[in-house]
Amino acid sequence: MPIAQDKLYSILKSGFKDAKITIKDLVGDQDHYSVEIISGEFKGKSRVVQHKMVNKVLEEELKGELHALQIKTKS
Repeated sequence: MPIAQDKLYSILKSGFKDAKITIKDLVGDQDHYSVEIISGEFKGKSRVVQHKMVNKVLEEELKGELHALQIKTKS
């Protein structure tokens, strides 16, 4: 089941309030996305921890609505 790009953005923004978020629909099916999140919340954290933080925010969506997600994080 696909997820609209604006809904994905809203969920990420609610989890990372200070973030600059860029989302790309990789194949045009609202099911495969690439996200880049630049947030001060990532400062001092390893990339693994940063990605776990993103996965936690998207926990419910990753169970069904979101099939594939490429994550890029920066502080």
